[in-house]
Amino acid sequence: MGDRPGYELIDAGEGRRLERFGELVVDRPAPMADEPPRDPLAWAGADLRFDRYVGWTAITEGEPQPWAVGEGDLRFELRPTETGQVGWFPEQAPNRAWVRDAVARAGGSSPQILNLFGYTGAMTLSAAAAGASVTHVDGSRPTVAWARQNAELSGLADRPVRWIVDDVERFVAREQRRERRYDAVILDPPSYGHGGRGGGSGWRLEERLEGLLARCADLTGDDPAIVILTAHTPGFGPDRLAGELASAFGRSPRDVDVGELGIRARSGAHLRLGAYARIIRE
Repeated sequence: MGDRPGYELIDAGEGRRLERFGELVVDRPAPMADEPPRDPLAWAGADLRFDRYVGWTAITEGEPQPWAVGEGDLRFELRPTETGQVGWFPEQAPNRAWVRDAVARAGGSSPQILNLFGYTGAMTLSAAAAGASVTHVDGSRPTVAWARQNAELSGLADRPVRWIVDDVERFVAREQRRERRYDAVILDPPSYGHGGRGGGSGWRLEERLEGLLARCADLTGDDPAIVILTAHTPGFGPDRLAGELASAFGRSPRDVDVGELGIRARSGAHLRLGAYARIIRE
């Protein structure tokens, strides 16, 4: 497995994004990239290309194989998936750094963090590396196995992480009944999804976010150390996410730190990819 540190957004435009993940350059869809590309010649350097209804095309010789990318002292295995993802979200890097810093500033304690929709574990490992105990929940067994592989690659397999394969809503409801308590909650929910393990009825952000946040607030109590909510769904911009968090956790929207998830390309293009809202105990 090749390993070249770093990520770079090279260019974006006409509904696509050109990115370097470690050693490979990837050309894939980006619906929010609605302006013309700024560096048209760069696109000829792609190693992999993804097109809806077609799948992945290896532009260089050979079938696409897993490769690795580094982020600081962490390493992540990347793979082409059938949805056009590669298993790692570069736009979340500032939030991962924020969580890591917040955990480190806890000062010797080991906060209990609930990471919902944990996917391949980048946020979980960022928190664990800083000293947190993490409960990582995702409805996909292969994805949780992938996250555990990333823990091994990063030298964090022995850290206190509970790896849970379950429907997120059902898991949170059970934790409520058990009167379990957490210091912090991290959520990166999709727009929609099928019910995961445990028989969940399917997820729609528009319909289910409010209820899930209310249950999370019950698990943390009135003064959580950290809450971070991110979304990649049209209509869920920073102000809406701030309102959702403020309502669930009894805060004023003015007390919620918000912003856009986005990346500036080497070419100067700006790729918008969603929004975040964050609460931290002062």
